[in-house]
Amino acid sequence: MYPQSLRALLKIDCPIKIVDVGANPIDGKPPYAPLMQGGNTHVVGFEPNLEALAVLEQRKGPGETYLPAVIGDGGEHTLHHCFAPGMTSLLEPNPDVLDLFHGFEQWRRIVRTDRVQTKRLDDIPETAGLDLLKIDIQGGELLAMRHAVERLRDAVVVQTEVEFVQMYRDQPLFADIDQFLRAQGFVLHRFTPLMSRTIKPMVANNDAYAGLSQTMWSDAIFVKDFAYPDCLTPGQLLRLAAIVHDCYRSYDLALHMLLAHDKREGTDYGPQFLAAIAAQDGKMAAP
Repeated sequence: MYPQSLRALLKIDCPIKIVDVGANPIDGKPPYAPLMQGGNTHVVGFEPNLEALAVLEQRKGPGETYLPAVIGDGGEHTLHHCFAPGMTSLLEPNPDVLDLFHGFEQWRRIVRTDRVQTKRLDDIPETAGLDLLKIDIQGGELLAMRHAVERLRDAVVVQTEVEFVQMYRDQPLFADIDQFLRAQGFVLHRFTPLMSRTIKPMVANNDAYAGLSQTMWSDAIFVKDFAYPDCLTPGQLLRLAAIVHDCYRSYDLALHMLLAHDKREGTDYGPQFLAAIAAQDGKMAAP
């Protein structure tokens, strides 16, 4: 399919606000990079790792703001800095689970701890009016979201890391996050991607770190319940369409939102979008 931004394709003046909790660029470009390329996008990122924060500040462009706050429940917590920086968490790594898999015995090792004062997303003015919440804080996601209920009322998409085994002690798992977000009006859209690891002592494909049978974690994409588009404002319909189109190539969901907007507002975004799809790939056109 075409890579063009939906807003550029349909000439929609639709600003989008992203809040990124755990903005460390360790994994390369963020999943919302296509939205930023489409313009009229503002990112507010939180990253307590000062080295990672410095990288973000050095690379940032217009419309990007990064803050060093630790997001949580507003209370004081212990931050566990691990040998692998990507495993640093408010929760303590769980050796009973992690040591069953290659590499984690070293990566989970706590090299130091700090007492930190967390902040609630609902209390931070810069997070008001968010459309996309991306959150990856190593087991602290549910704690942060429980204190972002006001912000989630505006949000149309949440991308959150979820785990299926307790990599951290007392960690909420996917089922807990799923139930919470469903109570806020979201439904699961997809996983991207599902990550697995090989249980010791087996080694898969001569690579100790390769995945095999045990699903460990993923990023889960939640969207406001698309079965009830009348519960969304016209602006939310357009922003939801733009986010899932640009970030996840969910063209069918984007079209569903556009047609709901057309029905309510008398626009013709759906037919325009279908024509663009048909021009690129006739197999994707509506019957």
